[in-house]
Amino acid sequence: MVEYLKYFLPLAAMALQAQAPLSIQDAIRTAWTRQSGLQAGAAMVARARAEASAMGALRLPTATLGVGLIRSDEPMMAFGTRLDQARITQMDFQPSSLNHPDAIQGAGATLTLSQPIYAGGRLDAARRAGSDLADAEGAAQGHRRQQVALAITQAYFGAQVAEEALRYAEDTLKQAIETDRFVQARVDQGLMLKSDGERTKAYCAQSGAGVAEARARVASARSALALLAGDDIAADSLTTPLGLPLEQAEQPAGQRGDLQAVREQARAAEEGVIAAKGSLKPEVGLHVTAGTMRDALNSGGNWTTVSLGAKWTFSFGDAQRVSAARAAARAAELTVKWQESVADREVQEARRAIQTAQAKIGFAQTAVKASESVRAIRTARYREGLLPLMEVLDAESSLTGARTLLLASQLDFRLGQAQLALALGQPIENVKE
Repeated sequence: MVEYLKYFLPLAAMALQAQAPLSIQDAIRTAWTRQSGLQAGAAMVARARAEASAMGALRLPTATLGVGLIRSDEPMMAFGTRLDQARITQMDFQPSSLNHPDAIQGAGATLTLSQPIYAGGRLDAARRAGSDLADAEGAAQGHRRQQVALAITQAYFGAQVAEEALRYAEDTLKQAIETDRFVQARVDQGLMLKSDGERTKAYCAQSGAGVAEARARVASARSALALLAGDDIAADSLTTPLGLPLEQAEQPAGQRGDLQAVREQARAAEEGVIAAKGSLKPEVGLHVTAGTMRDALNSGGNWTTVSLGAKWTFSFGDAQRVSAARAAARAAELTVKWQESVADREVQEARRAIQTAQAKIGFAQTAVKASESVRAIRTARYREGLLPLMEVLDAESSLTGARTLLLASQLDFRLGQAQLALALGQPIENVKE
């Protein structure tokens, strides 16, 4: 029997390590702050909002500042530079000075303010599209958070199921060891066949292998939880019971982040059509320029220019872009319809999974209770010599199967609730943003 103690020691060590309590709500909130995918998503939201602000600033005036040095003896440039510097004299109109001027140099600066007045609706459409896309990214980030919450729920309760399965495997091994001890004693006394002794040894070995496999599943489940929420919670005690009823009021499916995102994207695509049409219309703008050209710090000329003008540029490419924008808007509209259909099906599937899991839990609880009774009765009768060994081993196998079914059904029920919450746009495990 000593050789089987090695299967119990890792569980005892794990129990000593599991000290800090960790609820499912705390695990979800921890993952929301640490999960690298969510951190990347937050950066994408910040980028989208910055781009929306940039789109909103298109209606504001733009300033262009230019500074430079010039040296030229090109006749027109030389005359114009002298004129800008307010240095024109009567001698500058001599043909020789005009045709063969000396090189002139100077330093100048200009400041131009340009204010768009009308651009065919493109600027307002770009501003609205930028806002829609920022809202879409924010909604998508909310959905990503809920997906992480679902993954945490799966890992958290998956770890609980693995640990409970390990305890069941330990119980099975303990029972197998006790049966083997009883049988080996009877074989040594010549009261039982040696084949029975070999059979119980084989069953003990199988039970030991089951414990090792269960222990590996616990480690795997714990590592999945640590991957999502951090290594420092890998040994924490999971305090939210798997079988605890979760009360959750259903909300409209329209609150789903992914649905909100595609709807906002569809609105942005519609604004894209307006912007594309605006490229075929004329533009009106106001320009104010102030400049100076100086030959010295205290000597030079200054000027200002104010212009109000309109321009219209037609391009066959712009005309084709209108068709492309309309196609994009149509695709976005169909994507919304498709995503809504997918969401409706996910709600139906989640509800069906919950109903199935509830029914299985009832059957499994009955099976576990009956199997535990059968094991106790058969074990007692076997020791009285009233039943063969196979009846005891069959009872153990039946109990193992019933316990496995119960754990799987309870996990399916809890995950079904989480899936339904995700499908309806509800907070998973009642953990709000």
